[in-house]
Amino acid sequence: MGWLSQVMQWNRRYVRRSYVSGSMWVVPLFALLLYAVFHRAVNALGNWLVEEGWASESVSFLGLSVSGARSQLELFITLNISFIVFTFGSLLVAIQVAGGQYTPRIIATTLLRDNVIRSIVGLFLFTLAFAIRVLTRMEDTVKQLDVFVAGLLGIFSVMVFLFLIDYAARLLRPVSLVQRVGETGIRVIQSVYKGPTRDPGPSEQPVQHAVPGRIVEHQGSSGVVLAVDLPGLVTLAREANGYIEFVPQVGDFLAVDEPMFRLHGGAVAIDDRRLRASVALGSERTLEQDPTFALRILVDIAIKALSAAINDPTTAVMAIDQLHRMLRVVGLRHLHNDVLRDETSNLRLIFLTPKWEDYVHLACTEIRHCGGGSVQVMRRMRSMLEHLLQSLPEHRHAELRRQLDLLDRTVEENFAFPEDRALARIPDPQGLGGALGLQPLK
Repeated sequence: MGWLSQVMQWNRRYVRRSYVSGSMWVVPLFALLLYAVFHRAVNALGNWLVEEGWASESVSFLGLSVSGARSQLELFITLNISFIVFTFGSLLVAIQVAGGQYTPRIIATTLLRDNVIRSIVGLFLFTLAFAIRVLTRMEDTVKQLDVFVAGLLGIFSVMVFLFLIDYAARLLRPVSLVQRVGETGIRVIQSVYKGPTRDPGPSEQPVQHAVPGRIVEHQGSSGVVLAVDLPGLVTLAREANGYIEFVPQVGDFLAVDEPMFRLHGGAVAIDDRRLRASVALGSERTLEQDPTFALRILVDIAIKALSAAINDPTTAVMAIDQLHRMLRVVGLRHLHNDVLRDETSNLRLIFLTPKWEDYVHLACTEIRHCGGGSVQVMRRMRSMLEHLLQSLPEHRHAELRRQLDLLDRTVEENFAFPEDRALARIPDPQGLGGALGLQPLK
């Protein structure tokens, strides 16, 4: 059972790793553990300096008496407590603002995973713990090195706090948030789709699914498919001399008793527990193996900006900028990776991934519906589609031309005056304000 327990831990390890990467308390906890080692090292160094005659506990080269040292340490303790309270208070406000103005999905994917904020909180806790230790152990003499290090940490904390104010203000700007999501989405796309695109051929045709020998249904709690252990499933299928078909896609909601696996050939003998342990489920989608989730976040930001309550088409244009980048990356990748084979080229796993049409529909449809009355959005979407037509290979063009046709019909429906219709049909990468002289592609 040792090998079984090891395999069955894959999904648990993934969920725990995902939780830790999005938790604010992890870095501060490591900071406290580091403090436990650091203060002993500083204390040992201070004792060595006294023993060697390099320093004296009774005379401080800082020029501080015991009362002065206590005042300094109390000041840095108060400041760091204030910094920590301010940081977490600001973070809560940022979460409320981001969830209400942009999308709640930006919280777990961006704000809580920001290593800069987590590291700064860790520094504040580290400085606070060290200053408290020095203060509580001070009696009739001032330990020169301890007070000196505490002073350096305190001054550094003040400087970092000033940096945090500027950093947080920049982080919450719409352009910063959508750019972060876009860059993360591009990394995920490049990790899921390894090779460059090529003209469709027989190798890219959908797999003809045979009648399965056995179907494994999901048991336990319903949830969203976060990730799948693809190498592990390929290994299981190779050892059983068969192949496995994973029914849902990453990002799908999987209810209890829904089909999870279809087993073919010798794979029918694989233990259900080993198969289910290869799939990580959760309550909310993550970006690690879900290339469309980044587009989903950007589209949510855009359509919320276009709502009557917010009415901010410029933010929607910024989201389209990142969608443009991501669609170009997707269009240049080979998207038909449904079949995974072992080193002997035998079929071992069928794992469905989104296709080009899925990405284009996700990026365009809802924004076109919500922004049909915005000149900015219509012009920016046309600029995106026409640039993709010019920069992507021919086999990507059909869906782009279909979206251009839908865009034309949307303009016809939403703008009553011919002058407005003509203006809305001009491609403009700025939305409205640039390239007024350009004419749409014929």
